[in-house]
Amino acid sequence: MVGEAADGAETLVAVERVSPDLVLLDVQLPDVSGFEVARVLCDREGGPAVVMISSRDAADFGHRLERSGARGFIPKSRLSGAALAAFAS
Repeated sequence: MVGEAADGAETLVAVERVSPDLVLLDVQLPDVSGFEVARVLCDREGGPAVVMISSRDAADFGHRLERSGARGFIPKSRLSGAALAAFAS
């Protein structure tokens, strides 16, 4: 099943409802940092794998990506099914 959310609060609700294996999460959300949402999701036992995305380069975020608990990061310019599959397992 696939879900979609417009902001961080909706993401948390959608993850509860849909129970996805993988969440593709933008770093910049309108209501809260994607890093904060990632930490919440990654701290849940049995929670989904989180892959962060952004139009900016990973180097722009420093250690925040590592501390978020996300499984990885993909720049939007390189986002593809193959790139996601590398983080799904």
